[in-house]
Amino acid sequence: MTPFPVSKTTSGFLLAAAGAVAFSGKAIIVKLAYRHGVDAMTLVMFRMVFALPFFMALAWWAGRGRESLTRSDWLGVVGLGFSGYYLSSFLDFLGLQYVSASFERLILYLNPTLVLILGWILYKRKITQQQGIAMAVSYSGVLLVFGHEVSLVGEDVALGATLIFGSAFSYAIYLSYSGQLVQRLGALRLAGLATTAACLFCIFQFVLFRPAQALAVPSEVLWLSVLNAIACTVLPVLMIMMAIERIGPGLTSQIAMVGPMSTLLMGTFLLNEPFNLWVLAGTVLVLSGVYWVTLSPRETRKEMPKVIDS
Repeated sequence: MTPFPVSKTTSGFLLAAAGAVAFSGKAIIVKLAYRHGVDAMTLVMFRMVFALPFFMALAWWAGRGRESLTRSDWLGVVGLGFSGYYLSSFLDFLGLQYVSASFERLILYLNPTLVLILGWILYKRKITQQQGIAMAVSYSGVLLVFGHEVSLVGEDVALGATLIFGSAFSYAIYLSYSGQLVQRLGALRLAGLATTAACLFCIFQFVLFRPAQALAVPSEVLWLSVLNAIACTVLPVLMIMMAIERIGPGLTSQIAMVGPMSTLLMGTFLLNEPFNLWVLAGTVLVLSGVYWVTLSPRETRKEMPKVIDS
């Protein structure tokens, strides 16, 4: 029996949507792990330990038959790994101790606006009137949800929001500076090398600041970390890259908008987080603004991030 044929475009849409949903599950898993009393430094270390073999394999596979890295290349890889995956992940995990998973996803989804701002600061790229309005719409949505969470949780939400915004900003730095290295090394090779460097940073941080006894965590934390490393880190990276190959970065970024909505639904059903008109309205504002940014003129749209996560 001949299998039902799936077009390249259809498979690209499915891969982009699945990758976005898988990325979004990270926050849910982290919140579930925190219920077992583990701290952020230990949790991010376990995530990276279990992901490390996959990223090393990715770096090796993508680099087969290609020229060796120069000293400048290695410095770039280490710097991007520190900013884009180590620091961004650690700040994100810290922030999730204080805010809901759905609010975390909304803040991270501001990434395209931060790339625009960095492009204006670093490269003197103009921000159009349309982009300015779009950013205002997105940030108003975040402020709406922020005000709602403060009323429910308290002032710790401000600390959590600041940490997660720092995570988004750190990843925006990675996206802003990675362009030249992506062209030289290729997206998969750079992703494999940078994430491998980030894994080593996380392991070194744990060894430096945590006693060996901190490795004794409940088995639930280990299984959640394995799930986080594979299903919410390694697989979505590959799915998003495959989607970009099939349908391009613009469509992939737009389809990734299912991410915040999926986090909102998973947070409601798995974590009993509130789902009301305030949260829904804020989510709609953020997604509308980011979508409007992706409809920018071609010369600025090419600067948009391809993967909105850390």
